[in-house]
Amino acid sequence: GNGCTNTATVTVTVNALPTVSASAVPSTICAGESRVLTASGASTYAWSHGLGAGSTKTVTPNATTTYTVTGTATNGCTNTATVTVTVNALPTVSASAAPSTICAGESSVLTASGASTYIWSHGLGTGSSKIVTPASTTTYTVTGTDGNGCTNTATVTVTVNALPPVSASAAPSTICAGESSVLTASGASTYEWSHGLGISSSKTVTPASTMTYTVTGTAANGCTNTATV
Repeated sequence: GNGCTNTATVTVTVNALPTVSASAVPSTICAGESRVLTASGASTYAWSHGLGAGSTKTVTPNATTTYTVTGTATNGCTNTATVTVTVNALPTVSASAAPSTICAGESSVLTASGASTYIWSHGLGTGSSKIVTPASTTTYTVTGTDGNGCTNTATVTVTVNALPPVSASAAPSTICAGESSVLTASGASTYEWSHGLGISSSKTVTPASTMTYTVTGTAANGCTNTATV
């Protein structure tokens, strides 16, 4: 108040923020895969999305997600970094068989779609379509890979119906010229005979010479087999 002056000094010390970084290598995954997040540049770390503390975290996001990590240096200063994990959807792979039900000895065409490349089980190799002739009912698996390297699978079953056990007999099987014999077929649902004899399970014949007759039997599932007498 009397007009006299004096001075004092004070220093404000500024600590640099830690240079926090975060990475995921690689940063692009397919749905269902996991990735390790890594933070560096500080002493302690706290992650977003409820991941907790630690310099590394394993994540399996359902969709593309950006994670934030807060790093704290020994001097108490903090900084943040972000890392994005891009999630590619799996290809929608489908498989079909035409026909899906066959008789033993027949073939079916397997066809896959929804991806870029395909590989089949049972040693069938690659390609979008395959011709198969399974001896019994078989389920095939195809693995499809899309352009971004993601894979998915599909299955298709080819049902194989057994052939009917067709048999044929002649009573008697040896005749004299001018006599008759009764041909009888069994093992199927319907029958058709060679030599224009027509249908039905039994036929009476009077051959002029030794003859071999063929009968084709069809089961209820549509499969056929033959027998001779």
